[in-house]
Amino acid sequence: MKYIAETEKDTVEIATQFAKTLKVGDIVALYGTLGAGKTAFCRGFIQSLTGMDIEVPSPTFTLLQTYDTNMYPIYHFDMYRLKQPDEAYELGIEDAFTEGVSLIEWPEKLGHLLPKKHIRVTITILPDEKREIIID
Repeated sequence: MKYIAETEKDTVEIATQFAKTLKVGDIVALYGTLGAGKTAFCRGFIQSLTGMDIEVPSPTFTLLQTYDTNMYPIYHFDMYRLKQPDEAYELGIEDAFTEGVSLIEWPEKLGHLLPKKHIRVTITILPDEKREIIID
């Protein structure tokens, strides 16, 4: 599926609709450059399922933030600072993959640890500052 988000609010709405389609064990790998909107997408996803306007910071420094919902726990990873893929084991990534839904920013840092079966979300900044969001 391909979407064009003209604003951050559009990105949040796309994420909100997408969140309704997932189930326990789903892994979402978010690709895009710095500032593309990966965290905004995650924020919309998480807030739509928690039912709250909670703060959803980028887990750049903590590497992982978790959120409880009525449906499943959400594991929001930011792998940007990983030096080696195996460091993800310390974050409990194996449990996250089976117990809830995982949102992973910078999934390329996981290398061989990123399961082949995952949902790829690619966010690209267009020349007019809109965002192209492709989910496959």
